Amino acid sequence: MEMNQYMSMFIDESNDHLQSLNENMLRLEQQPEDISIVQIIFRSAHTLKGMSATMGFEDLAALTHEMENVLDLVRNSKLSMNGNIFDTLFKCLDALEAMVQDIINGGAGKGDVVDLVERLKAIVKGDVEGKGATKGAKAPQAISASLVLDQYQLSILDQSLDSGHKAYYIEVKVREDCLLKAARAYMVFDVLERNGEVIKSFPSVQEIEQEQFDRGFSVYYISQAEESLLRDQISRVSEIESVVLTLVDRDSLAELGHSQDSSTPSEEAASEVAAAAEPAVAISPTAPSAATSAAPRTPAAAASSGNAAPRTIRVDIERLDSLMNLFSELLIDRVRLEQLASEVRRNDLTETVEHMARVSADLQNIVLKLRMVPVESVFNRFPRMVRDLAKSLDKKVDLVIVGAETELDRTVIDEIGDPLVHLIRNAVDHGIESIADRVKAGKSEVGTVHLRAYHSGNHVFIEIEEDGKGINRPKVLETAIKRGVLSAEEAKNLTDEETNMLIFAAGFSTADKVSDVSGRGVGLDVVKSKISSLGGHVTVHSNWGTGTRFSIQLPLTLSIIAAMLIKLGSEKYAFPLSSIVETGSVKRSDIRTLHGNRMIDYRNSIIPVVSLAVLVDSPDYSDEEENETEMLVIRKGDKLAAILVDEFIGQSEIVLKPLGKYMAGTVSVVSGATILGDGQVALIVDPNALIK
Repeated sequence: MEMNQYMSMFIDESNDHLQSLNENMLRLEQQPEDISIVQIIFRSAHTLKGMSATMGFEDLAALTHEMENVLDLVRNSKLSMNGNIFDTLFKCLDALEAMVQDIINGGAGKGDVVDLVERLKAIVKGDVEGKGATKGAKAPQAISASLVLDQYQLSILDQSLDSGHKAYYIEVKVREDCLLKAARAYMVFDVLERNGEVIKSFPSVQEIEQEQFDRGFSVYYISQAEESLLRDQISRVSEIESVVLTLVDRDSLAELGHSQDSSTPSEEAASEVAAAAEPAVAISPTAPSAATSAAPRTPAAAASSGNAAPRTIRVDIERLDSLMNLFSELLIDRVRLEQLASEVRRNDLTETVEHMARVSADLQNIVLKLRMVPVESVFNRFPRMVRDLAKSLDKKVDLVIVGAETELDRTVIDEIGDPLVHLIRNAVDHGIESIADRVKAGKSEVGTVHLRAYHSGNHVFIEIEEDGKGINRPKVLETAIKRGVLSAEEAKNLTDEETNMLIFAAGFSTADKVSDVSGRGVGLDVVKSKISSLGGHVTVHSNWGTGTRFSIQLPLTLSIIAAMLIKLGSEKYAFPLSSIVETGSVKRSDIRTLHGNRMIDYRNSIIPVVSLAVLVDSPDYSDEEENETEMLVIRKGDKLAAILVDEFIGQSEIVLKPLGKYMAGTVSVVSGATILGDGQVALIVDPNALIK
């Protein structure tokens, strides 16, 4: 079978299951007595194992198989979760993620899982505290406690022995190259049914019918047939590698019953079960479902329990990118047609172009929505990260996520993950105090980190807020002066907001001593530059002793934006409309110079004046020669600035094209380019770069 065609599906579904495993493990850690969560985890692990085995990723399958054995003990109340088991299972999830990532990168999905498998086996044997297996001599090959029968099944076996029947534990293994395992299993069950009755099977009949097992399955079985006859008939089924039959006597049943009664999660349960079926434990069978078996020929219940018809489909992101690129070309042509129609002035052409504009606007809306992804896909990695970080730092931290359903363009989603990781690590590592310090400060032992996302206008805001110690203004200023970020004189005039923003200075990013100031600053310049490259910006609010809030403002999409087109002589430029507060004109006589900076009065405040012609070194325009100049008032956070331009062209939707390496770094105020309706290229100005 050609597996490559299923690879993308395998990767997508593996990631979904890993995410589900992580989320539910975290839930289980909060509610360790909730067996329903264990059932969900078990199902995800089981499905992941089956998928991995089918695709030939043996290490993945082996590790998930051992995880199943542990989870099976838990869901059958044979084992209670503790810190060691949680840690082991979380490390298993890390290993699984690493292997899936290796597959994504074109690898073979191999991983060194020997240690983890041994730890899981030790837990199954009863070493729940992780101190090493202690009774290996007594139970050299432990089996899953899933082999333990319930009282009803024990009673059936007991009554069968009373009536002169024989009870068997039968383990069947199919050949490694067997292509139709379910069909072979069906044939084995067919043989068994002709000679007796299956009491319980591992895995369940339904799972066997769906081929959700590795190579082996086992049954408890009652019959009047002799052992040799059964072995002979089963062995005749093609592609059966081995058949092991163990006669279950009353002593074994008594031990099974005892293990059933002793629900204490200890190694005794497992070892007793192992003793009861000692000869038949060459391979631990796949964990069963809770349901007992009836007979394999019973029509599958899967049909009746099938899921509802899917309401969504998975689409390769490259196809969406292609769709977006094609639509971008269409948008450029539409603008071109609109311009031609305005020049030709024929009613039928104008009407046609207007209709096309309406249709393309609807199409644009749909295309953009197709690319919108909930920020949940980024947020869902943080609960696990915060849990591990808090544990390693010996802190208690509660992460509260709000607005995970907020949608962002996929290109922004792909880029925003790393900055958020950095900020949340900072919040837990340096913002939240140690338990002792929190108690001393009269706070709860448990620190809280809020992660919020919400829409506002054409932007999405993401906030990271913690109730830690806050930013220590004097120490930040002291360090900033020491590192030459600003002078002592300048430091005196800084507001709290400006002081907080110093932690984003590049000078703070590499010095180890910075973490001694208030704990903030290491690498935050990278965070700021990344957010700026996405067309967003970050602000910090902090109160000493009560906590800090980082607020990130991001555009909804980076591909198509509404812009104001302007002229500088023969050149055209575009400003994102979302940054423009107002357009107007300013007389040269109204521009004043204060400390070498040009300023104007704007609505009862003084704002700086920036000459775009000077910044981009315009070849044929200079506002110095004008008595009255057009201006754009732009906003960055709570700061305003007036940008002098030659002439307004008008508003238009533009397709943002990256400049690539050719222009990188040469024009710092330009974030990209666009193709206009007349075929000309206009540079897109980054307003954030104009306001310092």
